[in-house]
Amino acid sequence: MAFAAPNVILIILFTYRPLITNIYFSTLDWTLGAASATSVGLGNYVEFFSSPDAANVLGVTAIFTVTTVGGARALGLLVALALNQKLKGRTFARAVVFAPYVLSGVGVGLVWLFIFDPTYGALSWFLRSLGQISPQWVNDPKLALVMIIVVYIWKNLGYCAVVYLAGLQSIPPQLMEAASLDGATSFRRFRTIVVPLLSPTTFFLLITSLLSSLQAFDIIRIMTPSGNGTSTLIFDSYVQAFGSYNRAGYSAAISVVLFAGLLIMTAVQLRFVERKVHYS
Repeated sequence: MAFAAPNVILIILFTYRPLITNIYFSTLDWTLGAASATSVGLGNYVEFFSSPDAANVLGVTAIFTVTTVGGARALGLLVALALNQKLKGRTFARAVVFAPYVLSGVGVGLVWLFIFDPTYGALSWFLRSLGQISPQWVNDPKLALVMIIVVYIWKNLGYCAVVYLAGLQSIPPQLMEAASLDGATSFRRFRTIVVPLLSPTTFFLLITSLLSSLQAFDIIRIMTPSGNGTSTLIFDSYVQAFGSYNRAGYSAAISVVLFAGLLIMTAVQLRFVERKVHYS
């Protein structure tokens, strides 16, 4: 207890205390910076779920989360399978693949914003050289969401690839050799040996990627400052508190909704998804 006490105190002060305080703020009608606030009970929650924007925010959050989590894991596994081969320069390739993950989200957003710029961007220049017109990535809400998803998958692809690569290297080569001698094809070895043995890695990535995607903010804020078609729960919470609304209480309620969603999804995964995980 003596060794654990400092960490427990820090967790209580900087994790649980702000969480409880935020739940309290969500019951207030409070303008950010105001000296007083009015208690409204569950009024902020009722207003959010009855608002016409709620369905759009929740829908954008769901689409963004599902596509980024699924896309990063699927592509990460393919890249990991390629990097697991005995290829020349694979150490350098692994470093290149992982590099975007450690880059600043602000820097990544600025670079990709230049690429997607419909007038001066590198992509628009390439399309014009082919006689095509560049889509209005930033101005079109649907294309803006696609743009954000592509960038976020690119940034997190290396993380999934490195974690999957570690899982692949932990698979005993004797199993693959025995299956090969028994006449199993490459696809069958992948389906019956690699995928089940990678299930703990997949489960770990599912939880961490889900939490990360639902809290994604920096790239969205840089590439679409107005949230044009890309307003997720966490971005909407930011706009309500620090944008032109200055509604700290309403923002806190949205944050609590996000926290509740994270808690429920994590509990469901631990309760049901983990049953299909094969631990060696």
